[in-house]
Amino acid sequence: MRPSKRAADEMRKVSFERGVARYAEGSCLVRFGDTQVLCAASLEDKPPPWLRGQGRGWVTAEYAMLPRATLTRSRRESSTGRVSGRTQEIQRLIGRSLRAVVDLPKLGERQITIDCDVLQADGGTRTASITGAWIALRDCVQWMVQRSILKDSVIKDHVAAVSCGIVAGEAALDLDYAEDSNAETDANFVMTGRGGLVEVQGSAEGAPFSEAELLKMLALARGGIDTLVAMQKAAIG
Repeated sequence: MRPSKRAADEMRKVSFERGVARYAEGSCLVRFGDTQVLCAASLEDKPPPWLRGQGRGWVTAEYAMLPRATLTRSRRESSTGRVSGRTQEIQRLIGRSLRAVVDLPKLGERQITIDCDVLQADGGTRTASITGAWIALRDCVQWMVQRSILKDSVIKDHVAAVSCGIVAGEAALDLDYAEDSNAETDANFVMTGRGGLVEVQGSAEGAPFSEAELLKMLALARGGIDTLVAMQKAAIG
């Protein structure tokens, strides 16, 4: 039995609250159980300098964890003068995941930045960030369409993410911190609404995992992402 009493293929309670940041062109507060992430999309009417003159736009992300998002206070990275390797890796993952479903030439020479700030962490902050960031991005794009900045949406598909792992010898979906910290294998899956794989991250914490275990986790992830995409569709109406 999992610490949360969930079945192996059962997600935590997930919710999306749109429009929570007054000034952002799109925003979403996403909850995966006790993990909470505020995702806010900001539009700039110019691409990054290295992309100017190429006739296409860019979607990127920044990720941060509030000092008391965890059990003990962590220092703000701004106070240390550098961004940690973990933070860089996560925000690059979020950006790659979103760009996989955006028609960048159709966006034009503009940039959309999604800020993902973890208010409370209980495992799965990167997967919650990706899933909520898609809603913030989608609402930003709709904001642009409504103001005739774009003729129509540049988003080609949904994208969502979920964690899986091998815990006490069994594959499990959507790990919370209690499971993640004791998992023999920890993996994250990013997929589109049509089922395409965007990214798979997986590592063994102890003994190597088998191909059969990988396929079990993939099957669980597909079911979880189907659920998340259905919830995204319901949230945007």
